[in-house]
Amino acid sequence: MELSLAWRLFKRELQQGQLLLIILAITLAVLSVSGLARVSERLQVAITGQASQFIAADRIIDSPVKIDAAILTKAEDLGLKHVTNMQFNSMVYSGDKFQLVTVRAVETGYPLKGDIELTSGKTKALPQAGEIWFETRLGGLLGYPKSIELGNSEFVLSNEISRLPDAGFNPFASSPVVLMRMEDVAKTGVIQPGSRVTYLYQFAGDEASLTAFEQSVKPLLNSTQRWVDVQSGDSPIAGAVKRAERFLLLASLMGIALACAAIGIAAQRYCQRHYDVVAMLKTFGASAKQIRLLFGTHLLLVTLMGIVLGLVGGVLLDFGISYLLPPEIAAYSPPLTRPLLLGVSTGLISAFMFSAYPLMRLLAIPPLRVLQRQLEGLQLGMWLHLLLSLGAMALLGYLYSQSWALTLTVVAAVLLLGVLLSVLGFVMIRLGHSVGMKTTNPLQLALAGLRRRARQNAVQLVGFSAALVLLLTILALRQDLLNEWQKQLPENAPNYFLVNIAPDDAKPLNDFMTTKGIVATDIYPVIRGRLTQINGEALISNEQSEAGEKGRVGISRELNLTWRNTLPANNELLEGHFNQAADEVSVESGVADRLGISIGDKLTYIIDNQELTVKVASIRAVHWETLQPNFFMIFTQEALAPFAYTSMASFYLNDQSTNDPATNGQALSADGTPKDAVILALIQQFPTISIIDVGAMVGQLRQIIEQVSLSLTLVLALVLLASALVLIAQTEAGMATRQRELAVLRTFGASGWLLRSATGLEFALLGGIAGVLAVIVAEFALYLLKTQVFELNVYMHWPWWGIAPVSGALIVALLGVWRCRQLLSQSCSELLKAGS
Repeated sequence: MELSLAWRLFKRELQQGQLLLIILAITLAVLSVSGLARVSERLQVAITGQASQFIAADRIIDSPVKIDAAILTKAEDLGLKHVTNMQFNSMVYSGDKFQLVTVRAVETGYPLKGDIELTSGKTKALPQAGEIWFETRLGGLLGYPKSIELGNSEFVLSNEISRLPDAGFNPFASSPVVLMRMEDVAKTGVIQPGSRVTYLYQFAGDEASLTAFEQSVKPLLNSTQRWVDVQSGDSPIAGAVKRAERFLLLASLMGIALACAAIGIAAQRYCQRHYDVVAMLKTFGASAKQIRLLFGTHLLLVTLMGIVLGLVGGVLLDFGISYLLPPEIAAYSPPLTRPLLLGVSTGLISAFMFSAYPLMRLLAIPPLRVLQRQLEGLQLGMWLHLLLSLGAMALLGYLYSQSWALTLTVVAAVLLLGVLLSVLGFVMIRLGHSVGMKTTNPLQLALAGLRRRARQNAVQLVGFSAALVLLLTILALRQDLLNEWQKQLPENAPNYFLVNIAPDDAKPLNDFMTTKGIVATDIYPVIRGRLTQINGEALISNEQSEAGEKGRVGISRELNLTWRNTLPANNELLEGHFNQAADEVSVESGVADRLGISIGDKLTYIIDNQELTVKVASIRAVHWETLQPNFFMIFTQEALAPFAYTSMASFYLNDQSTNDPATNGQALSADGTPKDAVILALIQQFPTISIIDVGAMVGQLRQIIEQVSLSLTLVLALVLLASALVLIAQTEAGMATRQRELAVLRTFGASGWLLRSATGLEFALLGGIAGVLAVIVAEFALYLLKTQVFELNVYMHWPWWGIAPVSGALIVALLGVWRCRQLLSQSCSELLKAGS
């Protein structure tokens, strides 16, 4: 009986549109979360997939020895593709010339991701047996012979390599690379017991299999073996990918917050409109159980309908956006399972958690309200509503992002907004006592309306302010990320590195660069040294630690040291002062954290069998992804003066092809010389200097940054759309009260011009207040996000204090007048009939 009655009332209210607002709110919640989740996951997978070309695979195990065959069997059982590569150094000979090279021996199937870039074009093929592919600079060093000797075998030089997809970025690895087949290694006889070899096991496959593989295999690796992915820090795109993924997660969390705000507004509005209905039902003898069943059924049906519509909308949103994406991003299509489950969870959790308190107030309405309309039943327990709302938001946020930092930042921003609104609401209520409907002018009428509806306006400000906060936060973060990447990779970012520069070559090299019109970075001295002690405590390697030796675990290799009188442009001073005395050193922040180094510590190095002790004067943050010379330790020139050194530098050379047939389309340097001619002249004039071309890497990195930028723009557009829907839903919430007031004002003779002006001004004032609140909360949220999540510079957005209130006033005023246009055009009798 009760279910039948609930269904009939549900259909009637659905036809009358009384349930439309809450259905739209839940639909918005599910659509925002499932749609944003789907789009965000697609963009994340695409960005990671594109970035994985930097390591020629999805995952890599780097090991100095062969790994257990069971690991490879596990990969095969999970359906992962894998190849095994070897890397070692050896000498090659051609006649009376010889050169140290880095040998890459690869199996069939390499590379799993990306292409090998030859001077003749891109390929996925490998050298034939008995052949070697070589870097261009090896040909210049050996005079471009037809063959070379490697160990006991002779190999034909068949193709020039421009770049391997997993070449990495290490300008200190100055030896040219040669590529050969794995099966040819045995013929050389180079690898003997005790030889230093690096084995690279590369894997590729779907994300679920890779995650399962990582969870089972990673704990088995020892301290000499490394698990590598595009975010391991070895990839130059690592920082960009991490920040982009955090941004996408944050945008989706913002979508969840918007959805929760919309549902809370809609639920409160729905329950308020049914206070009289519950009072009537109780008067006619309905039991509390019957009323709970009635409205519980309504809530369940509304929730299910909203979830279904939201899921359909989310899928359609994803399909629509996929057509707008570049093909290389749209080609990635992660499973729908997680976005759909997240959408369903969001609909259920948010609908019930955000509706619980309004529903409790509805069910507590006393029958006496039939006679006394001001009675509202349950007045206490607002803390419960706050607890349920924040709990629901935190739960949904963490379920989606798996990041407490992001989730708690959003919750903290919501709490601050709530405190500000509570204070503002209290002030407005105090000012609202004894306020009538003064109609002398539009501004006075608008101010009177604001004070008279203080409680309702405080609720409306929740939606308006929340939408503006999210817009400001997303917009600011997007711009800051793009600016950060632009600083790291400006248009003329260095695309060539010069290493092994002898001291006597420094001035002639500068003269050569000046003559050719080439702008180079400073020349950095490079000295190899090992850190052996911190404050007199000996450092040991990981292997020594595992063997039981006592001491602080240090860096198990020699470091590249340099000196400078000024802080490098791509470094940021975090603590202390940059080196001023001869016995001072500046340390990179990552190494300082890892080794527990702080200002004032004394570090001891062994350089050329000599001991050098210096004091830590500063800690620096280094932007490694800038593709410029960077160092862990920077000394003064006086400290390193006794030691022999070589130097390094980088420069930009135009690599944009032309349409000039006279140069065969080659790029030209500043003095009009073709690029290849400049490089050849540099090799001939400075034969001992090694030239490393990173242009292909810079181009690929810039392409990924452009894709990330597009991703951020698309997500911003989605948040804009969701914010607009929340604003519309919030404007709808006060229409019934406003309709009754307009009827009264019409009765007392207020003109249409006065009502339209007063309504516009009232909404404008609400929007202006929301803009001010939004700036305060957005600055607070950005401070937390930049310091705790994105590692960006913090600064105040002063223009916002003028732009946000004005924009909020205009947007909310336009929405309010648009929504009230029908009411404002009605006569007094029409308003009274509609409100009866």
